[in-house]
Amino acid sequence: QVQLVESGGGSVQAGGSLRLSCAASGYTSSNFCMGWFRQAPGKEHEGIATINSAGWVSYADSVEGRFTITKDSAKNSLYLQMNNLKAEDTAMYYCAAGCTAAGGYKFWGQGTQVTVSS
Repeated sequence: QVQLVESGGGSVQAGGSLRLSCAASGYTSSNFCMGWFRQAPGKEHEGIATINSAGWVSYADSVEGRFTITKDSAKNSLYLQMNNLKAEDTAMYYCAAGCTAAGGYKFWGQGTQVTVSS
């Protein structure tokens, strides 16, 4: 069974940094595309970064230049380095894996909370 477990969330002041991790089990991450999503209270679920099996990455405009998605296939882990955090980055962050033909993801983690104070 595929499991994704996020960690690394917390509280930080605006301008600070956090690094989120997603530990995957039950499959080999090198074969899967993976991504990070977030959802803030009262806002829609937002895809912010993706990485495919070839290492190609893409970012939402809201985080481009501040966030970096990486994958360590040897550790079966996904990371999100978040720099220059802003109050509007406050949200629950989710790791996802296994892109579908419809553009969704098959597997999801439980999420880790990020709170940025201004």
